[in-house]
Amino acid sequence: MSDTITTDVLVIGSGVVGALTARKLALAGRQVLMLEAGPRIQRDDIVTNFRHSPRKDDFIAPYPNSKIAPFPDYKPEDNGYLDQAGPNPYKPEYIRVVGGTSWHWAAQAWRLVPNDFRLKSQYGVGRDWPISYADLEPYYYEAELLWGVSGPAEMAKYSPRNEPFPLPPVTKSYLEQRVTERLAPKYELLTNTTGRNSLPYDGRPQCCGNNNCMPICPIDAQYHGGIAADAAEKAGVKLIPQAVVYKLEQDGHGKITAAYYYDWNKVSRRVVAEVYVMAANAIETPKILFLSADAKNPHGLCNNYDQLGRNLMDHPSNSATFYVDEPLWPGRGPMSPSSIQQMRDGDFRSESAAFRIDFSNSSRVAGVTANAIKEGLTGQALEQAIRFRSSHELSIKNVLEQLPDPNNRTMLSSHKKDALGLPTPSFSYSYDEYVEKGMQHSLSIYADIAKMLGATDVRYSAPGVYSNNQHITGTLAMGFDEKTSVTDHVGKAWEYDNLYMVSTGVMPTVATANSTLTACALGLRTADAILGKI
Repeated sequence: MSDTITTDVLVIGSGVVGALTARKLALAGRQVLMLEAGPRIQRDDIVTNFRHSPRKDDFIAPYPNSKIAPFPDYKPEDNGYLDQAGPNPYKPEYIRVVGGTSWHWAAQAWRLVPNDFRLKSQYGVGRDWPISYADLEPYYYEAELLWGVSGPAEMAKYSPRNEPFPLPPVTKSYLEQRVTERLAPKYELLTNTTGRNSLPYDGRPQCCGNNNCMPICPIDAQYHGGIAADAAEKAGVKLIPQAVVYKLEQDGHGKITAAYYYDWNKVSRRVVAEVYVMAANAIETPKILFLSADAKNPHGLCNNYDQLGRNLMDHPSNSATFYVDEPLWPGRGPMSPSSIQQMRDGDFRSESAAFRIDFSNSSRVAGVTANAIKEGLTGQALEQAIRFRSSHELSIKNVLEQLPDPNNRTMLSSHKKDALGLPTPSFSYSYDEYVEKGMQHSLSIYADIAKMLGATDVRYSAPGVYSNNQHITGTLAMGFDEKTSVTDHVGKAWEYDNLYMVSTGVMPTVATANSTLTACALGLRTADAILGKI
């Protein structure tokens, strides 16, 4: 083992949440070291990889995977990194690189709605947060300024704002314009709030509609964790990539005393800090804490009451796809431009999951062409099918609330290990009646929307088979006491005075909004707590 590295603050993980937290601490004068398990990557290389990839619908394919810091990959076949204990599979997509998973995201930037913070008090289900919407509102805005969030003023009716969006909404695509007009006034289709420049902002260009926001914006009009990591380094953060943290050490008196990592030569190194910030995702952070088990903590750190890794949540989704009675030509502009917000809150949440409905604007050409060829179409019939289907096909999906359930959890695999000999993550996962009722509610609205758009050939996803949305939450939940949560109201571990967690994992409930903006707001608030401002 090499000599010990020392620093004021150690941040483990360089994704967008960790990077913005590290940046804020560095700007306040703290010496900050940030460790990342994966390698550095360059946007130009990923764009080239995407262009050369035969699987344009595989958002993982352009990103370098490794045996030293592996991440899940399911195409063309499952790489087996994750261990599925059932009864339902849970297949998240995340990447371990400098900047993290937001390299290949849609940059959706909704805030939660106020009632999301008091779900138990208001509707008698789920759990309440130990903070309110008002507590987080200024940090939402701080994160929005850093991202360059664009959005419509009408969104404030769902999530109140003290300041306007940093940028106006991205220009509506033709598809969005037509669908908005045809569904109004019954359904209000709003342009999504996104970390996507509608005007030049922070040295980056405005969106020019490339329509491959996922897996990579080729011009950096879309904010991502790579930009956040660069900003952290410019603020003075020292970043060490290819550093796989595998253990925290504690002194038996409520302090973390060291962190250990393997470099990619499999050499173990030790880091000592005053403050430790866990900023890996909601799967990899519990993994490190489980791996840190010792004689006093045989089940891992931060797990005295068996809460670590529990209450795993995501956003289950199903979908409907159909042909609209007019050409909409999806594929021009952002891939996920707009959504219906009206079902995100209401008294029905006492019995049935809330949700929003997203409209896809992704190009349909590759998919409809492959299907037409499978049908045996050739020549003029093939050409006509491609033209009609690619211009008329529309897909919609829900993003559905899932309640915290302690039986849904991430653990360590008992039989799978990576190239470093570290156990890989394992999941126990299922859906309850609350989710199923929300799905049925969604299906009725899908049918109504399809009817209003003159739909033909309506195809629903398979009953009971739901995709997730890579919004991994709950495994490090903040709460009111150590018996029912992992962290307190500022993200500090209950058992350790100098250990904090900034991650989507600290969210006690998942609600109906993509989780990263909320996690960034929470991370910026945690930084203030570390600095003694809360």
